[in-house]
Amino acid sequence: MWNRLQKHISVNSPVILGFTGICLMALILGQITGGVSNTLLFSVYRASLLNPLTYVRLVGHIFGHAGWAHFSANITMILLVGPLLEEKYGSRNLLFVMLATAVITGAVHMLLFPHTALLGASGVVFAFIILSSFTGVTDKKIPLTFIVISAIYLGGQIYDAVFVRDNISNLTHILGGVVGGVLGFRMNRH
Repeated sequence: MWNRLQKHISVNSPVILGFTGICLMALILGQITGGVSNTLLFSVYRASLLNPLTYVRLVGHIFGHAGWAHFSANITMILLVGPLLEEKYGSRNLLFVMLATAVITGAVHMLLFPHTALLGASGVVFAFIILSSFTGVTDKKIPLTFIVISAIYLGGQIYDAVFVRDNISNLTHILGGVVGGVLGFRMNRH
């Protein structure tokens, strides 16, 4: 049975599928441990720089999610956009975008919000959304899709940050979008 399935199924996006698997395992572990694993490994917050887990959490926060709804919202978008980006830019470059987003959003969060934990892949989602606007770039012009997507998504996040009070880190979304935009320009220079 498995051999027949292998003939018809391809692993088209190893980084995205691997990321999804790690996020799913982190979600299950978080449910089993009552959130202890999220606090220990899969959320970022200000902690001693002498603690090795501080550095694990600096990247690990993108794997953790507060629950199924949080997980499915982020992972659905990542599974929708990620494989196209991995095909266009390659697995290594996409992994770099994800790690850069994790480190930048995690470090800024640690500095600006010392008493709040951050977890989830929404920064990566926003990096992918903005990065996806560069997929059709053929010359050195700024794509109109980049301008429109930036206005809609980042403008909405700035509005929400100013006027809406909730548990969503709009700054993480904005920073993820900036990382996606900056790296999109870099990876599309000809």
